[in-house]
This record gives sequence, C-alpha cells and structure tokens, in this order.
Amino acid sequence: MKTSYHHKSYRMHMALATVAATIFIAGCASTPAPTEQMTISRVAINNANSAGSNEYAPVQLKSATEKMKGAEQAMADKDYQRARQLAEEAQVDAQLAEAMTSSAKAQKAADAVQEDNRVLRKEINRKPE
Repeated sequence: MKTSYHHKSYRMHMALATVAATIFIAGCASTPAPTEQMTISRVAINNANSAGSNEYAPVQLKSATEKMKGAEQAMADKDYQRARQLAEEAQVDAQLAEAMTSSAKAQKAADAVQEDNRVLRKEINRKPE
C-alpha cells in the first residue's frame, strides 16, 4: 500500500512540475514579431502622405515617420515589444496628421465658399449705374 501511495504522490509531483514548467516557459516566451502592426502603421503613413499631410500637418507626419523608423530598427534588433509600441505610436501620429489635413482642407473649402458668398452679396447689393 505504501508503494501505491508513493507512486501516486510521485505522479502528482511530476504533473505539478510539468504544469509549472509549462507556465514558466510560456511566461518567458518572447513577444511575437508585430508584422501586422508594422503593415498597418506603414499604410497609415502612406495614407497621410497621400492626403497631403506634408503641407498641412508636417510635424505629426514627421513624428510618425521617425517612430516608424524606430520600429523598423527595433524589429531588426528583435525587440518586438518596442517595435510594436513604436509602430502603434506611428500609426496614431499618422492618423492624426491625416485628420488634421482633412480638417484644414475642409476649412480652406469653407473659407472659399464664404468668400464666394461675400462676392455674390456685394454684386447683388451693387447699385446699377
């Protein structure tokens, strides 16, 4: 009977050790390469460039571009956590640049419409000679 108890105890200890080792290994596993995030961030920067952010939001676009370069360097260094962080920041900066560009273009269009309205009102109110 002692042999059976010791055998069960040994198996229980081995099972616990296996579970603990598995958890430890999973916890130590490196962060996977953020390839999808890198692609998303590149697309966001390209969209901001295409929208004209160089003209309307150059600071934000430059920030996005610099962070993306940092993310690419971190990928090369296999520092995937840093790469993901920088790529996410680059995406946000690029989206901000694109939004600021859209807003500036909309404001410019609204200003043009207001100026056109002002000219039309002036023409309407002009007295015939």
